[in-house]
Amino acid sequence: MLNISICVISSFFFFFFSVSLFIMGIIFLLNELVYFIEWEVLTINSSSIVMTFLFDWMSLMFMSFVLLISCLVIYYSKEYMGEDKNINRFILLVIMFVCSMMFLIISPNLISILLGWDGLGLISYCLVIYFQNVKSYNAGMLTALSNRIGDVALLLAIAWMLNYGSWNFIFYLELMKNDYEMMIIGGLIMLAAMTKSAQIPFSSWLPAAMAAPTPVSALVHSSTLVTAGVYLLVRFNVLLDLTVWGQILLLISGLTMFMAGLGANFEFDLKKIIALSTLSQLGLMMSILAMGYYKLAFFHLLTHALFKALLFMCAGAIIHNMKNSQDIRYMGGLVQHMPLTVSCFNLANLALSGAPFLAGFYSKDLILEMVMLTNVNLFIFFLFFFSTGLTVCYSFRLVFYSMTGNFNSSVCHPLNDEGVIMLRGMMGLLFMAMIGGSMLSWLMFPFPEMICLPIYFKMLTLMVCLLGGFIGYILSNINFYFLNKSMNYYFMSNFLSLMWYMPVISTLGVIYGPLKFGMVNIKSFDQGWSEFFGGQMLYYYLVKNSKISQLYQNNNLKIYLLSFVLWFIILVCLVIF
Repeated sequence: MLNISICVISSFFFFFFSVSLFIMGIIFLLNELVYFIEWEVLTINSSSIVMTFLFDWMSLMFMSFVLLISCLVIYYSKEYMGEDKNINRFILLVIMFVCSMMFLIISPNLISILLGWDGLGLISYCLVIYFQNVKSYNAGMLTALSNRIGDVALLLAIAWMLNYGSWNFIFYLELMKNDYEMMIIGGLIMLAAMTKSAQIPFSSWLPAAMAAPTPVSALVHSSTLVTAGVYLLVRFNVLLDLTVWGQILLLISGLTMFMAGLGANFEFDLKKIIALSTLSQLGLMMSILAMGYYKLAFFHLLTHALFKALLFMCAGAIIHNMKNSQDIRYMGGLVQHMPLTVSCFNLANLALSGAPFLAGFYSKDLILEMVMLTNVNLFIFFLFFFSTGLTVCYSFRLVFYSMTGNFNSSVCHPLNDEGVIMLRGMMGLLFMAMIGGSMLSWLMFPFPEMICLPIYFKMLTLMVCLLGGFIGYILSNINFYFLNKSMNYYFMSNFLSLMWYMPVISTLGVIYGPLKFGMVNIKSFDQGWSEFFGGQMLYYYLVKNSKISQLYQNNNLKIYLLSFVLWFIILVCLVIF
């Protein structure tokens, strides 16, 4: 009963706060309100510790979406993690994770942002290693160490902001536009955001973090950990506008989007395919943000959170029924055995692909049309549209591999749609994945944008999506032929499927290299020369000197000294007299 009560009570409270914050967000948006609250925590000898909070439509909307997804994920976990003896600990970790994200969202101050930022990093490590095995430990270490690079960048930005007299960056947003010193802070903030949102070269931790339980993946990869970097750059958007950082970020995020899309088409692990699609969408958000359209990036962040959480929850239900098998080659014909789960999964996939009038369509279509309208070069244009085609391609490949055809696993299988609690969790997000995009577009862009393009540009997005879907169908249906073809180009296939060798480089550079250096250092220095000339040498001299001292004491030094003094006095007397 206690387990059920913790799940139900926490999800109820999260849902209540989510609805309240959403209504407040609409009020703030319509009336253009911004509340900046300062709370003086402590004052000692004219030195005061002040906590600052920023409430505007952006922070309220984002908190509302995070709490909605958290509420449904915690409720879903009641059944998914039902066999776990430590489910209370799991739910409390998730609640702490959500609280850290809340703290980060409402902070206009770099110090309090760091507290929420580090809270996310620490608790994500605890959740990634939740299933205690070697693979989880390696994934957790890679996640933690990759994110530490961003934490150090944030600490350096805090140190640099000492020049300005306050860490409330919100005061200096106008100053940032023309200030060269702020460019340094902008670079550090961008580095921090790139590590948290897993842009190249920090991409390898995101698929590795799939070692966490699926409800955690649904939360982390939709609205919390990976979106923290995007949200931070949305707040610092003036630092990217018409600066060199914006151009660098545009190139890196475009390549991330392209790399993740290619990698997902070679992957066979269900959760890793969805993780790479998250990486691709993060690249899309970052790239449109680097072009200066921060509202569009935020719009896609919110819509993506809805259908990506649904996608992970459906994947979790499938994995749960497949007795923890995640290989899509062992699936097939799932539509006959789990029709409701598969329907939710297909709808989330269509929303991800940008199918008309679902959540993803409103943001992705607007983003691609703004790319066509903006003065970008051909390479960036290619990255945007080719990556969109790849998104549809791996989505349809996944659907055809797992949903159609014959079931490829054991004959006596337990597949069913009877997980009522998990289905309820999915149904809540299904509704939002359908209407969320249109609702948000009406709220955020109440006046229609005039995007005037030729007909072939207007149709280009639709054509790319249809072509991507067709290639995905071919890849899944005639896979044996293409498998043999890929073996002819083994190096290229290996290179693309391994995310351009980034996990290998990251493991060598982030984990193996420093730890190997530490081992050599401790053997040759701490336990070698340093020990020989330091502690051991000091010990040797102390022992030697104490032995000499003991020798003197054992040989009655006082008697010898007294006789010496007496003989010296007698000698002096003889000389004088």
